Amino acid sequence: MRLRWSIPKLSASPCPEPDCWPRLSVIVPACNEADTVEPALRTLLAQNYPDLEVIAVDDRSTDATGEILERVTRGDPRATVVHLAHLPDGWLGKVNAMREGLARASAGCGAGGDLVLFTDADVHFAPDALRKAVAYLEAHDLDHLTALPLVLPTTLVLDSVIGLTLRHVLSAVRPWSVRNAKSRAFFGVGAFNLVRRCALDRTEGLEWFKFDAGDDAALGLLMKRSGARCAIVGATDEIRLYWHRSLADAARGAEKGFVSVGAGSFPATVLVGLAMLAVEWAPALALVPLAFPATRPIGYAGLPILSAFLLTTVLLSQAARWRLLPLLLTPLLAPVTVALVWRAGYLGWRRGGAMWRGRLYRTEDLRRGARVRLP
Repeated sequence: MRLRWSIPKLSASPCPEPDCWPRLSVIVPACNEADTVEPALRTLLAQNYPDLEVIAVDDRSTDATGEILERVTRGDPRATVVHLAHLPDGWLGKVNAMREGLARASAGCGAGGDLVLFTDADVHFAPDALRKAVAYLEAHDLDHLTALPLVLPTTLVLDSVIGLTLRHVLSAVRPWSVRNAKSRAFFGVGAFNLVRRCALDRTEGLEWFKFDAGDDAALGLLMKRSGARCAIVGATDEIRLYWHRSLADAARGAEKGFVSVGAGSFPATVLVGLAMLAVEWAPALALVPLAFPATRPIGYAGLPILSAFLLTTVLLSQAARWRLLPLLLTPLLAPVTVALVWRAGYLGWRRGGAMWRGRLYRTEDLRRGARVRLP
């Protein structure tokens, strides 16, 4: 419920435009994104933001990503393409690509107003999305703004898996508390992490989380722990993407979170999965006593639990503009999500690390580099 009422919607929070628009550098890492990058990048180049540059970083792609980036940006003076052929030791590919893009960004400290947006290569933006977001950041004097996108629907089962995952992640990180300077809560998403360059320069820099598989959230943690003014807005009208397009894609994505979720331990991952099942099944199990006359009063006491589940599910559906049916079915389909979590834990244990983008990252290295862990 807090997510529904405490996080403003960008479209419902119009802010006055600044007298002078800050320089905005958008950094887009892309690794083997030939199937998605062209339409997404075109939405960035169609932005009506007045002082914009787009830096697309081809991160060692083995498909046609590099050629597509060159073709789409050709003739646009606002766009630059960077091709990377090597990954330095001790860095994850995406974080290194972010660093290389940042090194080429013209947005600097200057008078303190220049901005940098880190986004992914499959994110689609409405034409005025950047203009709205920067106006909001400036009006509220923020250093870091995370925008929650619309996650586009796929199949019933996959949408239920994504919905369950989102609910558990949001409950764990408490995004409604991010704006509170006294709270330790932090947040960040790959779709939209907008930072003030001067505030970023006052942190330890991207090197601080160079080997963290949860890099998007780690950027939020980096900013929050430095004392930056942080906030979250809902941007389902302005930003959209597919999180996963198939269960196989979701399974591969889960492998990357092996250390973040289970601290790199298969037994711990099993316990996480059991805890997820307990949370999802609790509303239904609370009603089991209704079937027996002797325990019926206990079952009546469980009705508030079911009511709370239904209410929070409806509110989450409204806040995220998510189909209601997949969210209502999460208790029934929870074993699918847990199976993906356990599979990732088993594969991580058997391989001795997490496989991502065709490369094995050892468990001990990921543990050492982890900055973000879900409680």
